[in-house]
Amino acid sequence: MVIASLIKEKLSLTPAGVVLTTRDFGVEMRYQPALAKALNRLVLQGELQKIAKGKYYIPKKTIFGNLKPADSELVKDFLEQNGKIVGYITGTAAFAAMGLTTQISSSILVGTNKYRRPITRNGVKISFLLQENAITSSNIPLLRILDALRLIKEIPATSPDECVTNICKAINALSMEQKRELAELSLAYTPYVRALLGAIYENMGLETETISKTLNGVTSYKLPISDKVLSNKRNWNII
Repeated sequence: MVIASLIKEKLSLTPAGVVLTTRDFGVEMRYQPALAKALNRLVLQGELQKIAKGKYYIPKKTIFGNLKPADSELVKDFLEQNGKIVGYITGTAAFAAMGLTTQISSSILVGTNKYRRPITRNGVKISFLLQENAITSSNIPLLRILDALRLIKEIPATSPDECVTNICKAINALSMEQKRELAELSLAYTPYVRALLGAIYENMGLETETISKTLNGVTSYKLPISDKVLSNKRNWNII
């Protein structure tokens, strides 16, 4: 009876679509099995949806059916742990928000410092992109720019030329401090990302020594970027 009351109270205070874990109910370890059984009964009754072991949400019901949680809710345990940021949403969903593509993605890509295998939750495929830099709330927008350069051949519903043009606009909107930080963060990325950022920076009249000194002058990078967009690309061995 106590478990039922705790669940009822917690659910009454929780908006639809917010993912809850068994820890959120504040139940002692010895009562966890009873909690799990009670929550699973609510799943069978259609009052809750289960997305993974110990993870549930109240479905938002519409005339078109139940809505799934927002991406950030579906993967929030991969984004923050114990109050610390450990990941961020990147890939097509983030690139669409940045204006790099109009494509709506049915999957989620999470940048993280820890290697993880792809999983499926609530019918949504979740993949992970290994991020070598420390992840902070302030540098996530910069990491997404670098991820876009890293995945430039894979971004749907756009061309690499269009992508570079829009990334240039995003970089131009940054403060000088952020531009310097972006260059520093790029050092943890693969050489072709650094070369591409270097060419963009040179084209914009920005300092490029931070990037250029890390590149091998005899290595070339085959990227589908036209001279029209980056007329100086050969300075960076982009062919």
